[in-house]
Amino acid sequence: MPQKVENKEKKKQSLPKVPSSRRRNQHSHQAILKAATELLEEKGYGGVSIEAIAARAGVGKQTIYRWWSSKAAVIMEAYTSEAARNVPTPETGSVKEDLCQILRQLFTILTTTTTGTAVTGLIAEAQIDPNVVEAFREQFVKSRRESTRTILEQGIARGELRSDLNLELVIDVMYGPIWYRLLLKHAPLDDVFAEELVNLVMVGIKA
Repeated sequence: MPQKVENKEKKKQSLPKVPSSRRRNQHSHQAILKAATELLEEKGYGGVSIEAIAARAGVGKQTIYRWWSSKAAVIMEAYTSEAARNVPTPETGSVKEDLCQILRQLFTILTTTTTGTAVTGLIAEAQIDPNVVEAFREQFVKSRRESTRTILEQGIARGELRSDLNLELVIDVMYGPIWYRLLLKHAPLDDVFAEELVNLVMVGIKA
């Protein structure tokens, strides 16, 4: 008899858990994301807390923690997924112009919406939470890197760029200064910077 009880307990433990997304109440889910967005706009990343999000959304803290692991995870879903969705890849026929366009698109998102504030906070959070790093790469960075890689590959195929390029390094070189300016805010992210940065990168990669 004890053996049967033990087997039953093991069987219960082995049952797969239903993903939390399937258990979400959509009204509460949207209310939480809306509250996170509003609070970020009003108080900045550092001024947002799970308690404040819960109060604004009219839900309990445990409801949020049941669906997200941290404040960063809520902010990530509220902002970066939207910012990364359907990133258009310019196709002007010119590598230089395509790169300028994709940077202008990014700068518009980072400077005219609260996404810039969210991203700054998430980058800081990522230094202490490896889960945030992975989510940030997947939800915000990956789509833009893929679009940029496509532009560079097309440039190589047209003979505009060197065929021996390390594409990952070129992408790092181009986006590194952007994150630097976003975090330190010592200089603007504007059209002038986009063109100057692309001109500088082109010196090292053109055929």
